[in-house]
Amino acid sequence: AHAVAAIIHFAGSVVVPDSVADPLGYYLNNTVRAHALIAAAVKMGVPHFVFSSTAAVYGTPAVAPVGEDVPPAPESPYGRSKLMVEMMLDDTARAHELKYVALRYFNVAGADPLGRTGQSTRGATHLIKVACETALGKRDQITVHGTDYATADGTCVRDYIHVTDLISAHASALSYLRSGGESLVANCGYGRGFSVLEVIDVVKEVSGRRFDVVMGPRRPGDPASVIASPALAKENFGWQPKHDDLAGIVRSALSWEESLSRRNLN
Repeated sequence: AHAVAAIIHFAGSVVVPDSVADPLGYYLNNTVRAHALIAAAVKMGVPHFVFSSTAAVYGTPAVAPVGEDVPPAPESPYGRSKLMVEMMLDDTARAHELKYVALRYFNVAGADPLGRTGQSTRGATHLIKVACETALGKRDQITVHGTDYATADGTCVRDYIHVTDLISAHASALSYLRSGGESLVANCGYGRGFSVLEVIDVVKEVSGRRFDVVMGPRRPGDPASVIASPALAKENFGWQPKHDDLAGIVRSALSWEESLSRRNLN
């Protein structure tokens, strides 16, 4: 009815420990329902599909930064549920007139620099949002999940990407497809990682506030360290990140949390 020319598929369940506790729920929401969407795209002749995949498909890679040529080895049902969608897209693109880009998100954080929007999830699990909430007194404390990983300080290391740069990656990916680009899987990250404790220290520094940090056990399904090689996205569709600064990411997230606090007070 609306002559849809492209699909950008953002929907899904994203909490790794929840996927370990409820694998079938994750396979239903992330994989089975993606199948239905891909089938609808084929039925109606939609030519272009951009999919939100995840760095969780890599598990704990043996190399850093990790490129798309490294064989996937997901360590959670969440990662496997997303990898299955990548596989469906690959097979579908070979059989039908559908071109796709699967963007493997690394750890998305921050908020719109102009303050128009940001993450508003209640009970969020993303580290930077949780740390900012704790700095503003919305939480009593923050828990570090695991301090015995094979990393410099024993805590997990992740590649944090500002949400604005991730948005531009989607726009670039769609332009790439519309200009005749072939199907592609591409990382979305900056190519450098920060540990959980390093992130917490930056939140304390940017906010100017101290808060309680509790050391806890590992969560199931969490890889030790995952850092992106973003070369493929840069080379193939000209993606150029503009917010590659952890303090800036935290600053935008903190500003958004303060904005939410003001809204709730009013």
